[in-house]
Amino acid sequence: MMKTHTMRFAMTALWLALGGEAAAAEIPFDQAQYTHEVAAGKPVVVYLHADWCPTCRAQKPIVDRLSKEPEFSNVTIFVADFDKETALEKSLGASHQSTFVVFRQGHEVTRSTGQTSESAIRGVLEKAL
Repeated sequence: MMKTHTMRFAMTALWLALGGEAAAAEIPFDQAQYTHEVAAGKPVVVYLHADWCPTCRAQKPIVDRLSKEPEFSNVTIFVADFDKETALEKSLGASHQSTFVVFRQGHEVTRSTGQTSESAIRGVLEKAL
């Protein structure tokens, strides 16, 4: 009986851990969570996106695909609406949609605007690792 209970607990913990990793990859921008994750030194990418932007529309499926890869499972990608997150844009000094701002260990390490090739976007996301 005890072995069954322990095994069930272990399987549940594993399932939650794996599910938590996959869910953490790409999320809508949230100021409090963004501030917390950067301050904690976690790998963070802010992706300034606009639905009307043709470059952003080309980037989005690539970001969606890359965010699901195991290599990026610990990177939080905040998707920020360029038209609504004006305070964020000002704080980051970002003036264009289709911009990625990458943080590692609490500091900005790189940024990129207008990249549409998968290899270039992969390279930008890798800077968070």
